[in-house]
Amino acid sequence: MTIASPHLGSSAAWTDARLLYALEEVVEKELNRHLQVAKDWMPHEYVPWSDGRNFPGVFEDGEPWEKEQSKVTEIGRIALVVNLLTEDNLPSYHHEIATLFGRDGAWGTWVHRWTAEEGRHGIVMRDYLLASRAVDPDKLEQFRMAHMSEGFESDNGHSMLHSVAYVAFQELATRISHRNTGHQSGDPVCDRMLARIATDENLHMVFYRNLLKAAFELAPDLTMQAVRDVVVNFRMPGHGMPGFERAAAQMAIGEVYNLRIHHDDVLQPVLRFLKIMEIDGLGPEGQQAQEELGLFMGGLDAEAAKFDEKLAARKARMAARAAG
Repeated sequence: MTIASPHLGSSAAWTDARLLYALEEVVEKELNRHLQVAKDWMPHEYVPWSDGRNFPGVFEDGEPWEKEQSKVTEIGRIALVVNLLTEDNLPSYHHEIATLFGRDGAWGTWVHRWTAEEGRHGIVMRDYLLASRAVDPDKLEQFRMAHMSEGFESDNGHSMLHSVAYVAFQELATRISHRNTGHQSGDPVCDRMLARIATDENLHMVFYRNLLKAAFELAPDLTMQAVRDVVVNFRMPGHGMPGFERAAAQMAIGEVYNLRIHHDDVLQPVLRFLKIMEIDGLGPEGQQAQEELGLFMGGLDAEAAKFDEKLAARKARMAARAAG
């Protein structure tokens, strides 16, 4: 479905409302495809309940938490907390996309389905962390209260198109973060759980990525500008949580999520699929956004190379100390 206008690529021809209406059929198609390939799963089946025991509190026989009670690695513990706190803000995320995309028609059906699927992630992660005693439960709850009390406001809430562009990258970033956390966790049970979550996140990415592709066909200049803005200013949704900067630095060193991963495994796959740098016929603003995006990606790759060198040097130092 398209909107009749003198020039569909013209920025002036498109408002959020028109784009929402024009993309409705694409949303319905992608929703139907998603429902055909997505598999329902039970969060409780991924939790090692037999490992659980009482914590102190109302239970007099409760056993205090100690780090040594879990096989999860230190970097795994840090990343798990960051990933769970990010999932915890689902009410804010739902409010934002429901406000931007609406609650009716195919858009509304997707919003509610996405929210229901995302809800499983927080449920299974918290149950796993408590049953396996991977993290301090008191601190986890304190962090959750602090983080959710601050709420969440997206950098892209001003524009439906910017929001679609953002989630196309962010869903993939979340998938990569969960998957790498599982690999680094030291616990096969945790790895399986996060692999299941990562599968959901990948399907969500495909939905938004395909929607973004359709937006390029309708409004190439505006969509190119939105992608440029999102890529240049990208931040993970958990950036406002307590201690995020330190945790992010530890996750970068631990190779859960860093500049190289962000460039190679998150930005590039989406940009390549959309053939961003091959799009022609753009107006002046679209061309400028395309050029700026290319320059930014080149600069990011250079920064990632510097990080790679520092990380390799750090590993060499640690290996030398271990050998000495």
